[in-house]
Amino acid sequence: MEEEKFDGLLVCPVERRRLRQEAAEYYRGLRVPERMEEVLNALFPLPPQDLYGELVANYFSKFSKAPVICKLVGRKVIDGVGEPTLEVEIYCTVKNYEKRICSSVMATHSQIPENALPETIEADERERNESVYTAVEWVCDSLNTMLRDLDPTDQCQADKMLGEYFAEKVEERKEIERQEKEMREEEESAKVTTSPASAHSAATPKQKKGRKSGKKVSEDTPIPPAEPAEPVLCGSLAIGGASLAIAKAGATISRVPLYLYTALLKHKETPKEITLPLPMVTVLYCEKNSPTKLKLVKEVMLIPPVELLLHQPGPLKRISHLGCLITGYDSLEQLLLQLQAACNSLGLELGTDLYLAINCAAHELMDYDKGKYEILTGTFKTPDEMVAMYVEMIKNFPFITALIDPLRKEDRDQWSSICRALGSKCFLIAEDAATQISKLKTDQNINTAMCSGVVLKYINQTTVSELIELTAILDGQKHISILGSPDRESSDESLVDLAVGLGARFLKLGGLSRGERVAKYNRLLAIEEELAANGALRTSFFLTLFSACHEYGHKDWREND
Repeated sequence: MEEEKFDGLLVCPVERRRLRQEAAEYYRGLRVPERMEEVLNALFPLPPQDLYGELVANYFSKFSKAPVICKLVGRKVIDGVGEPTLEVEIYCTVKNYEKRICSSVMATHSQIPENALPETIEADERERNESVYTAVEWVCDSLNTMLRDLDPTDQCQADKMLGEYFAEKVEERKEIERQEKEMREEEESAKVTTSPASAHSAATPKQKKGRKSGKKVSEDTPIPPAEPAEPVLCGSLAIGGASLAIAKAGATISRVPLYLYTALLKHKETPKEITLPLPMVTVLYCEKNSPTKLKLVKEVMLIPPVELLLHQPGPLKRISHLGCLITGYDSLEQLLLQLQAACNSLGLELGTDLYLAINCAAHELMDYDKGKYEILTGTFKTPDEMVAMYVEMIKNFPFITALIDPLRKEDRDQWSSICRALGSKCFLIAEDAATQISKLKTDQNINTAMCSGVVLKYINQTTVSELIELTAILDGQKHISILGSPDRESSDESLVDLAVGLGARFLKLGGLSRGERVAKYNRLLAIEEELAANGALRTSFFLTLFSACHEYGHKDWREND
């Protein structure tokens, strides 16, 4: 029997007939002949210049299987200040081929104060390197296996799986710490047992327990101690990085920008109009440890318009990691009057053309030995005196429209006092003074004290779904949302898209210097242009804060007693 070729293979006629029959049944089962006839009839009247491109790439693509995640890749990269951080890449199976869809680079936040000791800084660097190394392992191993075959547009399911994985890691860490504590206690107990004076030592605690003499009692009311910083689990960057990468992949596959995709996730439908967040642009960074006296101000930020930012007075000799001029002043009045003069020289008036926001970072001012805030070198004020000082400040300088962290979060009574006194005159924002992110969802309580709004940062184990939920809570409680750029920013521009999609009122990005920060301002401009071209721009971020304040009214957004 003579052999014939079938699809490049030499087969006998009987085998050839069998293969043809199987092929016909296979294609009929998938309705290929019907669809071929439909598309040919539909395309004939048109007739497209690229017939095969229209036939294969466009028409039949809608019948292909939806892309699924096939691989996650984690790697160590460098952020905007040269520190290590995490990049997560997403690969999907698209039309039977593995394809790189997108990547995300995480920003990180430093909790190390300016005056930290060298050994503290070195320990932080070691911890950061270990955390990034662990995060890379999580992404390439556990998360890669766990998220394989997941639909990248199912953000809720992806974040649920990531949250459960993180919870397991937290429990593992707690168990390790419990075992280590037991071992230390056993070792200490063994040392006491073998000591010749063990009997006397055992009786000592009982004797001390009943003693009352010698106890120091403060005459003044003690201030509440600082709450411990939220613990950061080694490797937690992997959770936030994977969540953000999946959101970007979902937007890419859905063929929409990330800001529209985020808005759809939050509202379950794409809004017809979008209001852009107002940028808080840092122009001055005041070092707490500078030779000058003023300690009360850490950052000075301008609210639009931004013309002033392009005409900074004098050469920029020292640039902060926030992308702005580093300087110092001897008094608050000296600082504000100089800014006022700079505006006047450009034909702009503070309080009319633009406004100021001041980051006080009050938690860095507290002298715990004295129980007072050091606002100037050698000048201290109690929490109650701080409230009175801010009331006088806003009276004298009404163009200050926002105070960030004017008090520590532990001073709850004073937060209530300052909100009652100034709530109708300016925004009182909690950043470091806000409740720990991990408690916001469980407590449904945005801050331990009254405030106008909260700065949210996308760091560590935060997921996109958590940001959506937190901003929904803020909206429901008539608070404002501010998305803030962390201290150690990366080149990833996603924060801007998230802020737009989530409906944040402000966007705190730092200054108009350093590429990783300027890129975000450029992204905000691009989104504004795109929305304006599509007729979907409700409010431009070049408008003054006045319109934003009046959208909420004078009181309803502040009432949170």
